[in-house]
Amino acid sequence: THVGFVPSFFKLLSFNLFNLVTFNGLANSSSYDAFLLDEERGRLLVGAEDHIFSFDLVNINRDHKQIAWPATPSKRDECKWAGKDLGKECSNFIRVLQPFNQTHLYICGTGAFHPICSFLEMGKRAEENIFRLASHFENGRGKSPYDPKMLSASLLIDGELYSGTSADFMGRDFAIFRTLGDHHPIRTEQHDSRWLNDPRFIGVHLIPESDNTEDDKIFLFFKENAMDGEHTGKATIARIGQLCKNDMGGHRSLVNKWTTFLKARLMCSVPGVNGIDTHFDELRKCDVFLMSSKDPKNPVIYAVFTTSSNIFKGSAVCMYNMADIRRVFLGSYAHRDGPNYQWVPFQGRVPYPRPGTCPSKTFGGFDSTKDLPDDVITFARGHPAMYNPVHPIGGRPIMVRTDVDYQFSQLVVDRVEAEDGQYDVMFIGTGAQLQRLTLPCIFQYELFKYVVFKVDCSQQLYLGSGLGVSQMSLHRCEVYGKACAECCLARDPYCAWDGSECSRYFPTAKRRTRRQDIRNGDPLSQCGVEDRGVYGVENSSMFLECSPKSQRALTYWQLQKPGEDRKHEVCLDDRVLRTDQGLLIRSLTQSDSGTYHCQAVEHGFIQTLLRLNLQVVPVQKLGDILPRLPGAGGGVGHSPKHRLWYRDFLSLLDHPDLNSNCLRRKEPRRRQRPKESKGRGCVPS
Repeated sequence: THVGFVPSFFKLLSFNLFNLVTFNGLANSSSYDAFLLDEERGRLLVGAEDHIFSFDLVNINRDHKQIAWPATPSKRDECKWAGKDLGKECSNFIRVLQPFNQTHLYICGTGAFHPICSFLEMGKRAEENIFRLASHFENGRGKSPYDPKMLSASLLIDGELYSGTSADFMGRDFAIFRTLGDHHPIRTEQHDSRWLNDPRFIGVHLIPESDNTEDDKIFLFFKENAMDGEHTGKATIARIGQLCKNDMGGHRSLVNKWTTFLKARLMCSVPGVNGIDTHFDELRKCDVFLMSSKDPKNPVIYAVFTTSSNIFKGSAVCMYNMADIRRVFLGSYAHRDGPNYQWVPFQGRVPYPRPGTCPSKTFGGFDSTKDLPDDVITFARGHPAMYNPVHPIGGRPIMVRTDVDYQFSQLVVDRVEAEDGQYDVMFIGTGAQLQRLTLPCIFQYELFKYVVFKVDCSQQLYLGSGLGVSQMSLHRCEVYGKACAECCLARDPYCAWDGSECSRYFPTAKRRTRRQDIRNGDPLSQCGVEDRGVYGVENSSMFLECSPKSQRALTYWQLQKPGEDRKHEVCLDDRVLRTDQGLLIRSLTQSDSGTYHCQAVEHGFIQTLLRLNLQVVPVQKLGDILPRLPGAGGGVGHSPKHRLWYRDFLSLLDHPDLNSNCLRRKEPRRRQRPKESKGRGCVPS
């Protein structure tokens, strides 16, 4: 497996978005950014402005359903009177879309700055064809944000909803809540910047701590302003927070408040000279994706970071493992001490049981957080932050982008089984572009204005934006052509050469002819070089077709003269032109005969894609040569059979249209020949 492998190089290839299926949305709806994949029923649930949608996973434009759930006129009027934008803010933007049980979902919306929640009935089986909103509605405070622009996150587990959101109209009281269920609602300490300092929540996840479910913890990813004295200037930094699933609050102190909440800083920086790091974790935007592994206690965490500096702008992707995260939460607590109240590691006695530890049989002694000693509760209240940050795997980002006019914003990862191992493929959104990246390779971006991603088990990517929902297949192997070498050089874990074409790779398929090499992309070990024989008539034009599918590869031509072992570079001039599709010889001469080697050069790797053996036929000998072709018989024109052979022979002679688009393209700048060919010179073709 290559999970956790920090690549030493990145390979750039084209990533074209085609076969895109798009649902353009409704004229009176927008903000399609609450997604829930229901693979058991084969549906994609999407929350938008005033609507909930249900799409078919195979084709989102087939059999889609929708429910209108607008804010009431009175709530819209109140929203308008409060100074909000009636057209952009005073609607019901769906922000919570969570499975509740086998038949219902729990959904919440902003309700025109009056959060509201309800249940959505789906039925137990897909064939029941049920999709209706319950008539009972409840207050959504502490579950959904008031403001549709506010970042929030939620997760529903065992009938209890964990939410990171704002709890008031003005967006000043941010908290982590647990609501629903049989227990009393619980939240973070109020108006204490040591706990939360103007946070924006990214994601909520359940990660087991041990085989004992009593140790299960909820992890939250968010960004917030640095605590006073923690950072020079007002920086926005990335955080990971944890709390125990069985936290019931304190008995005399922190009543109905979390007693196990801790937070740590997520670092993502590039080490620089003189110990000065380039920090990407001073955030403008960020996103997190958890890639599950065979051990549910140890997922791999991918995170996107962008700088907030006005001078330096860039984006980065960092990877984290749970061992490093747990080590930080078992380390020193942050403590303010001294005359300047600087943050330092706490050096005093830490009470038992250690604050942040879940009450369970694993560590013994306590059945509930309500039984914790007062000194544990007091310490937890004053020390919610850890002193040491969490560093990424390898100590640096796995990918960095600077000096570009875009920044990373969204991330989703798909784990793919390939012939030579397991690969994690990252899809990164930039607000204006979509990038596809495979460790240890990267597939370049294409313009795309989508911001929310989901991947299902059938390898479909779903994207949401302010305008609608789109769907595209992750395996689009036909773009790599029908040559084994091109399929291999693509290094696409979704595709393999099956003996006749580049097709979707199935790990369970047993086919001798299947060829795939993601790590090295070496066609020499996977494919033989194709040899072709072609004929051309003297003084006519000839087009030798050869174009690598990788748009980052440089095409390089060499000619081996008959009877010679040495190859020479083909000289380009007004008579011999190189295009993106191949080599054009405007007027053939006898000296053009020989074996043409079409080579792709990429990152110093030279691969022969094709060998073309060109024979130039003199015009005066054309009539003498044709009768000697197999089965030809007498001279040209002497019989219908001879005329047929003549016609077939002429069809072999490629006379391209010199006015066609592909030949009228501007000739690319002469590229530097590979090192291997230096000193050999070139010969006129």
